[in-house]
Amino acid sequence: MEPTVFQIIWFILITVLFIGFFFLEGFDYGVGMLLPFLGKNDRERRAIINTIGPVWDGNEVWLITAGGASFAAFPQFYATLFSGFFIALILMLIALIFRAVSFEFRSKMEGQGWRNTWDWIIAIASFLIALLWGVAVGNLIQGITLVPDPHFNGAPYVYYHGGFFGLLSPFTIISGLVFVFLFLMHGANFLTLKTTDPIVSRAKKTAFTMWIIATVLTVIFVLWALLGLSFPYKLKTFTWIVALLAAVALLLVGFYIKKDKAGMAFIMGALTIVLATVMVFAGLYPNLIPAANDPNLSITIMNASSSPYTLKVMSIVAVILVPIVLLYQIWTYKVFKDRVSVEQDLEY
Repeated sequence: MEPTVFQIIWFILITVLFIGFFFLEGFDYGVGMLLPFLGKNDRERRAIINTIGPVWDGNEVWLITAGGASFAAFPQFYATLFSGFFIALILMLIALIFRAVSFEFRSKMEGQGWRNTWDWIIAIASFLIALLWGVAVGNLIQGITLVPDPHFNGAPYVYYHGGFFGLLSPFTIISGLVFVFLFLMHGANFLTLKTTDPIVSRAKKTAFTMWIIATVLTVIFVLWALLGLSFPYKLKTFTWIVALLAAVALLLVGFYIKKDKAGMAFIMGALTIVLATVMVFAGLYPNLIPAANDPNLSITIMNASSSPYTLKVMSIVAVILVPIVLLYQIWTYKVFKDRVSVEQDLEY
């Protein structure tokens, strides 16, 4: 069965939404993880938080939109993913809640202990979210065990069999760490553009260190995926091209950091994340959740999609609303484009 035009459009649109999410929330989570380490006192930590303070909640709109789009366009994919990864997603949700609360609560009291506690909660929650996203993507690449629902016959009426710890393997943990260190690198590059000394000098050094670790982990992850897995992931020509471009972009991050060109380093880091996301979805296509135990049980854009009429109506809505979200984000970053200094009157 060949996919319809609208099924392909919605697969691409969901890919675009996740690209926006990982690009924007990537540096957002990176800044959160770096907060207790790059901020040596309360004023410096407040400056770091204020670099993302006006935009972090807007960045999460991309995740909400991607989740809503997945539910509406591919309900069986949404149902299987959220039921199978339930515990992991609950942990992520708890981390998101604590992270959001921390931004608001840390400045409600003057005590240093109070503020340090919330700063560490921001860092730990950001780390946990990044790690869990990486683990999730690693599971999609290697495939998961899908079992037919006894009340129905075949895909997409399947469910994940394995539990929370079944999602954790050396490969998926490496995938999680790749996400963590790519986001740390991305966040440090962001801080070099948005802060002043003494924070910016620390951020530059941290960005290069995180780049080295991210590059080593990425090489291990890619070699493991290519040589150590017999997975249903499709290594098409397009996927290879995107993977090579992502590798070049990642190498250029380190080059531009050493050349003290923070803007280009940030752009190359962002491009690495964008291309890596494209590579993952391009390799999955037409699968949404590949079954490692039996390819015939895989959830695809063909067997998991909503009706043609639903996809058509949603496409009209998307054409109207997605540009509005884009314009809002562009306007927000334009308004808050200036650097944040420790001497400023800080909100958070």
